[in-house]
Amino acid sequence: MRSGSPIGKLLTHIAILVLVFINLIPLLIVLSSSLRSPRNMTNPLNWFNEFTLDSFQSAFTRMHFPTALWNSVVLTSVSVFFVVVLAAMAAYPIARIRSRFSKFLYVFFLSGLVIPGQMVLIPIIQMIKGLGIPMNQYTPILMFITCSLPFSTFLYTGFIRSGVPEEIEEAAHIDGAGLFRRFWQIVFPLIMPVTVSVIITQGVWIWNDYFFNMVFITKSLDAPLPVAMLGFLGDQQNPAQWNVLFAACILCALPLLLAFLALQKYFVGGLTMGSVKG
Repeated sequence: MRSGSPIGKLLTHIAILVLVFINLIPLLIVLSSSLRSPRNMTNPLNWFNEFTLDSFQSAFTRMHFPTALWNSVVLTSVSVFFVVVLAAMAAYPIARIRSRFSKFLYVFFLSGLVIPGQMVLIPIIQMIKGLGIPMNQYTPILMFITCSLPFSTFLYTGFIRSGVPEEIEEAAHIDGAGLFRRFWQIVFPLIMPVTVSVIITQGVWIWNDYFFNMVFITKSLDAPLPVAMLGFLGDQQNPAQWNVLFAACILCALPLLLAFLALQKYFVGGLTMGSVKG
């Protein structure tokens, strides 16, 4: 049966709807459970049998949501800012200078993609202590920047090579623009699509990461949202409060969802244009 026939199209649409429904089931369970009271432990597949915001109120209060939200915003925004600046500045000479050294730097940054930060965590902690860097709520920023630079530099390099004509820079150079001015006033505005892609990809990872935050942050009031959510998992004496945990998950995901909706039109364009050439 050909896929272009009416029956083939109908079967394709049915298959797509089935796949969409299967993927929506976990989201429906989370939303339905979050709208129940914390004590309502009926079958989670019995969707929307209660409508109350008690679980949201409990999650908001117990996880100190405004403080945790502010901690996440600070960690994410500061980390993403330095990632954008450092990765763009590193990618520009790699993309423009044609030499063996620039090729070596490109491969050097790419090698960072295959080495997860968790593997070198202990040496990094020892180095941080040796340098006298204080261990506080801002220490994870160093790990976020280090782990984000390889992928971000890769995106910027590909985008500059394929999406920024050198003739524009040559014209600016003839007009007397220096290297610093050419980069920040001409090149950087042109790479805004890939900048948005870096902000989204690395921002989502940094926002949702709890490993580095859990390692470096010891005070509960300094914890960002993912670490603050761990208090609802419970233990052997105190069972997990799933309804409150699901409500906390929605509260944590809501700021990211709003940011993605605002930047989604740049997301696909930045990734596809940045990956045309390597």
